[in-house]
Amino acid sequence: MDLAEAQLALVDVMAGRRIAVVGDVVADEFIYGQVARVSREAPVLILEFDSTEVLPGGAGNAANNVAALGGRVALAAVVGQDEPGRRMIRALHPRIDRSRLVRTSTHETPLKTRILAGGIHSAKQQVVRVDRGVRPVITPAVRTAFEATSLLAVHDCDAVLVSDYGHGLVTPAFLRRLKVAACADGPVPVLLDSRYRLLDYRGLTLSAPNESEVEAALGVRINDDLTILERAGRELLTRTKVGALLVTRGSRGMALFQPGERTIHIPIHGSDEIADVTGAGDTVMATLTLALACGASFEQAARLANYAGGIVVMKRGTATISADELRAAVRAGAAREAVAPPAARTRRKAARRG
Repeated sequence: MDLAEAQLALVDVMAGRRIAVVGDVVADEFIYGQVARVSREAPVLILEFDSTEVLPGGAGNAANNVAALGGRVALAAVVGQDEPGRRMIRALHPRIDRSRLVRTSTHETPLKTRILAGGIHSAKQQVVRVDRGVRPVITPAVRTAFEATSLLAVHDCDAVLVSDYGHGLVTPAFLRRLKVAACADGPVPVLLDSRYRLLDYRGLTLSAPNESEVEAALGVRINDDLTILERAGRELLTRTKVGALLVTRGSRGMALFQPGERTIHIPIHGSDEIADVTGAGDTVMATLTLALACGASFEQAARLANYAGGIVVMKRGTATISADELRAAVRAGAAREAVAPPAARTRRKAARRG
């Protein structure tokens, strides 16, 4: 079985896998308008309101992506009893179990409002973002309820995805207990997406920071310097003791680090003319988690996630991808590889292996 056939087989067996998604949810609000004129009051644009929508972000977006790819999801998170929270919950995929959500009046649902503007015949572009409640106050009662429902959510799951957006719910001590609960009946993959505390967690299956998060954690600048990237990846492997580290690098693709293995560099899938990167990391994490839940190797999971990321960044807003879209991307990638000149294929293989 060649690589493409193996990836297609993975997509086929994702359906029905039970994934626990635990962590910070965000309500992503999009306000759309048309540019009318420049204001007389100040040199700013006046937008005529068109429409608005609220979509799940953070752990909610990761859960939606798992469900869109065919997985069954238990989502454990804290949501305020407010309008953004209600709208976000309504936008969750039908395959997401909402019974593990903690609904509380003491917690404001974090809300990220993006205002997008454009002409009648042009694509809407984001002009400003307003964040509200992104540093919520976590009361002891809310923390206790969240941790209890999370420990129930990971029971009998095929993999766990932890989304830490810095809201204070996810801590190293909590994650250690969560891993023990998830693996009570045998080992399952536990993956981490941490925005600010990359170095605080140890011994997980896989961590997938983006390049800027790696730079912030280690105080380095990578850019196009593969030597610095290699040194940074190896240092993170040593310090966090993860099974694998996948560094996402935007238009530069991905780099997969594994202990005792050569680094695998994966070029981006699709065009570098990106429409919107909002939530793309959640799509990558969802695909990685499902693939590892199906028994994929780290390399197989990373390559499949690379296809998923390449698809979702061509969509606007907080988006998901379907299993059919992922299959089409794998087939298209295999077709391009088949018609590439032999020398080009050799160069790509060498680049992938560092």
